[in-house]
Amino acid sequence: MKKIFILLIALLVLPSVLAININVEKQSSNEVMIAGLKKPVVFELEITNFGVADNFEFYNLLGFSMFPVGTVFIAEFQTKDVQLKISPIGDFTHRGAYTFSYFIRSQDTSETKEELTFKIIDLKDAFEIGSGEVDSDSNSLEIYIHNKLNFDFGEINTKFSSAFFEFEESFSLGPNQRKDFHIELNKDDFKKLMAGFYTLNAEISVENEKANVEGIIKFVEKSLLTTTKNDYGFIINTQIVSKTNEGNVLAKSETVLKKNIISRLFTSFSPQPDIVERQGMTIFYTWNRGIKPDETLEIVVKTNWLFPLLVIFFIVTIVVLAKQYSKTNLVLRKKVSFVKAKGGEFALKVSIFVHAKKYVERISIIDRFPVLVKVYKEFGGEKPLRINEKNKRIEWEFEKLEAGETRMLSYIIYSKIGVLGKFALPTATAIYERDGEIHEAESNRAFFVAEQRKREEDGE
Repeated sequence: MKKIFILLIALLVLPSVLAININVEKQSSNEVMIAGLKKPVVFELEITNFGVADNFEFYNLLGFSMFPVGTVFIAEFQTKDVQLKISPIGDFTHRGAYTFSYFIRSQDTSETKEELTFKIIDLKDAFEIGSGEVDSDSNSLEIYIHNKLNFDFGEINTKFSSAFFEFEESFSLGPNQRKDFHIELNKDDFKKLMAGFYTLNAEISVENEKANVEGIIKFVEKSLLTTTKNDYGFIINTQIVSKTNEGNVLAKSETVLKKNIISRLFTSFSPQPDIVERQGMTIFYTWNRGIKPDETLEIVVKTNWLFPLLVIFFIVTIVVLAKQYSKTNLVLRKKVSFVKAKGGEFALKVSIFVHAKKYVERISIIDRFPVLVKVYKEFGGEKPLRINEKNKRIEWEFEKLEAGETRMLSYIIYSKIGVLGKFALPTATAIYERDGEIHEAESNRAFFVAEQRKREEDGE
């Protein structure tokens, strides 16, 4: 009976002596694995050996490589810190939380099974980027990149880009670390942008992996509309109203100009007004426009007084001439025409029409002819009183002319020397008496283009 009792005690005690007797506690937390990177997940373990001194081996059956490789010696009742590193062998497509089972085995092949949980994420989910606010007067901006994980990335390269700037730098980024940057801004790069939220993009390169991370830049609202006016010119009056949006929000603009009912007839607009209203003798023109940042609305209004002034001038001239004509008692009109001469000489017929608007008496008509021509001695109508070849004058006299009476005087001049170009004849003069007073009247000047006549004859 005593032997059986000793045997039972031995059977109960021996397995506990021979079995592995350790305690494993994880000291680290929030371990992650970045998909695509050849960086292992690192666990900080604290292992206490409650059994005899032994060499312990770490292994798994899930296709992960592990460190440490080989065995770790832990003395009896010793506590030892062990850094356990694992990484998958081959492709690993799982994302999210993952529980990893592994074994710790002693030299006598006894072992214990342990579990560790970590998270697998993509590179883009490891970072956060952001910035301060920007306004239209900003000269600089603070931006940052934050490693949200308990993971040491080491050296990374980041290209920042936005509507406000572009920037690239390489730097180290450890676990949960944040890196800040001070960026100098050029106002010309964003003066046309509207206020609001803009995307801040970061292209992050770690080893051979790349990821795009987005953040937000707030462009603070600022409203500033400046107006300039320019008015110049008298005959052609020009008004220019310029409105420039120096803010970063859409600026609503209302511009009102007025003209009277006369000036509006000679006024042009660029651009055309949106509203035209009349109130009594005044016309109001209104432009309602939205002006974008860094945009200028220019309204040009031109009033051209030249045309009405010319009209007034012509009217006055016509009135003056009409009055002058109405005061004229005797009117002379002179014209010249080409005559074909049998001998081939150059010959012209000169005609003078004498029209009496009122009764006149003792009329003397005097005409002059050029030096190089002679007067043909035969006359078809009224014969002249005298012809002075030396002074190149020809004269007619009439005792009286009744009101409304018209006489036609004509003569022919000729020259054996051909004349080319424009041929001009002087004016004819009339000296007459009306109500005991002596008056004088002149005709128009008559012209003849000899070359033109020659071409017409050739054409015939």
